[in-house]
Amino acid sequence: MSPAPRRRPPTRTVQLDRALEALPLFRLSDSSEDSVVAFTTDTGGRWRVLPAPGERLPGTFDQDVYVELMRRFHEAEQPADGALTFTLHAFLRSMGRRVDGRTYEQLRGALGRLERTVLESEGAWLDARTGKLGAARFTILSAVAIDRRRLTDRDQLALFPSLASNEPGDARVVLAAPIRANVAAGHVSGLVAPIYFQLSSPVARRLYRLLAALRGDSRERVILPLERLAEILPLSQRYPSHLQRVLQPAHEMLVAAGIVRRADCSQEGRAWTVRYEG
Repeated sequence: MSPAPRRRPPTRTVQLDRALEALPLFRLSDSSEDSVVAFTTDTGGRWRVLPAPGERLPGTFDQDVYVELMRRFHEAEQPADGALTFTLHAFLRSMGRRVDGRTYEQLRGALGRLERTVLESEGAWLDARTGKLGAARFTILSAVAIDRRRLTDRDQLALFPSLASNEPGDARVVLAAPIRANVAAGHVSGLVAPIYFQLSSPVARRLYRLLAALRGDSRERVILPLERLAEILPLSQRYPSHLQRVLQPAHEMLVAAGIVRRADCSQEGRAWTVRYEG
């Protein structure tokens, strides 16, 4: 009798579309936000994040769902059709989240927002296939389907009181073609999933994503005007003192995790600058 094949351990690596990572997308504050993210690049390109009518912008939980989806896409060896299947229970456990009715609803909502929130580029997002900054309009997920467990499975729910009123489901999602194409072309930035999910601050997690995109495979320094960094993340605060209060805890987490050796803000005249040393 031949031994059963060993299940491959989950990959620790996350590969993200480097062009998308350098642009603002997820809301990182509970403060009031505009209904649209609008951003102008250094080369004059225009970028907008447009929520579906009546919905909010993708937020901090959605950011984590996106990273876990990309981890699973890499683990599945980048399926050509972009399709990923999983149970909501297993997905939340992979993210290190508590599994209960509330988080199931959060996950369903996040997947829906990633399907319906439109990302619009006019010379801002790089198409790695052509090497050009052009016009594009897409969503992170092109399709989402979540099915309740089969009737025969529901008999087991009585064994798990916390799931009795909010049963788990099976999901099938499709990663959008433009993102898949950039990843396939090798225009990627890389994260280590355990390090990412151990960062307790959404701002620190976003900074990890951004620095990975700006630095690439090197450990070179990154220097940005403080105001510009706030636009890219994005942060709603605008005064330098307020921005520093938000960034300081995140900077300490990045240093403690070994992502950067040093992170600080400095002032010269009236201009504030943020410096990250690899």
